[in-house]
Amino acid sequence: MRTYTVDLGERSYPIHIGSGVLKTIGEEVKRLGATRVLLVTNTTVGPLYEKPVMESLAAAVPEVPAAVVRLPDGESYKDLAHVEIILSAASNVGLDRKSVMVALGGGVVGDMTGFAAAMWMRGIRFIQIPTTLLAQVDSSVGGKTGVNLSAGKNLIGAFHQPSSVLIDPTVLKTLPAREVSAGLAEVVKYGFLEDAAFVAQLETDMPALRSLDFDTIERTVEHCCRMKAAIVHEDEREGGVRAKLNLGHTFGHAVEKLTGYGTYLHGEAVGIGIVMAADLSRRLGYLTAEDVMRVTNLVKAAGLPVRVEGLSAEEAYRAMQGDKKSVGGTIRFVVMTAVGKTVIEIVDRALVFDVMHAVGWRSSNFHG
Repeated sequence: MRTYTVDLGERSYPIHIGSGVLKTIGEEVKRLGATRVLLVTNTTVGPLYEKPVMESLAAAVPEVPAAVVRLPDGESYKDLAHVEIILSAASNVGLDRKSVMVALGGGVVGDMTGFAAAMWMRGIRFIQIPTTLLAQVDSSVGGKTGVNLSAGKNLIGAFHQPSSVLIDPTVLKTLPAREVSAGLAEVVKYGFLEDAAFVAQLETDMPALRSLDFDTIERTVEHCCRMKAAIVHEDEREGGVRAKLNLGHTFGHAVEKLTGYGTYLHGEAVGIGIVMAADLSRRLGYLTAEDVMRVTNLVKAAGLPVRVEGLSAEEAYRAMQGDKKSVGGTIRFVVMTAVGKTVIEIVDRALVFDVMHAVGWRSSNFHG
């Protein structure tokens, strides 16, 4: 097991990575001195991994009452109604301010559990046990929590850091291939963000990653977590450099909203968004056509879609204006100045529409 620290002063916390880490949850709860535990999972992950988690708790802290709440699985359930289910369970089992919630699942479960923990009694502790590749490399680290509204993704939420993150790469063996590819979208994002050498490594490693070769997966998860921890240390609340982690997400969130949450997995939408961001970067004069092809080929190699056609460009632009990353209705895009380097820019509206038209998104006044 390897341990990395997200350095946030008094709110610092460990990320434990390794085979079998899932079964150390009992010791982690003991370390925190929890009075009660509420395990939050979903109907897919619960039957697979709920039992070893509860056994670990029973062995390490038999005196601590533990209960389970299972949510339905999917992005379409990431809403206030299902957070209320968690909060009702917290009330029913009597969680107090020294209690701990445990998120066992992917990004949806982690975001919702963290948000519920932030709200319950104005904030209690929670532990992340991410069971998808996307959650292991990205969403479980950094303290972003929240839910979707019909108006947009993650518009309601809070920054609430976990007390620890337990990443067990062996749980990925039960992950469907589509979910593996969705997680790889966030992996390639880190490379394009600020690590050209990592991009080159991914071009070599992609077949091994998609086949879940354990050593390759573990090394890659560790690399991404180190990058995320360093960025969160520098900019916890996304006032500067952390906003670069939204590479591909501005277009991607619009894809999710316009197609209906759940039609495309989050990572699939991000993959499409990364390719569109690369094209935007080319139109700004930063990337060459060859660079864009390199970006596109790596996203394809991850098993991800690189375009979706038939969406309304006007609706997409309005969705991007309403995204939480925009300021005063002005959209800020993360663009690549080179493969492995990014900046945040305000981009002319016409260029954004050119990118959308190029992938078949239609405008009522566009006849190209």
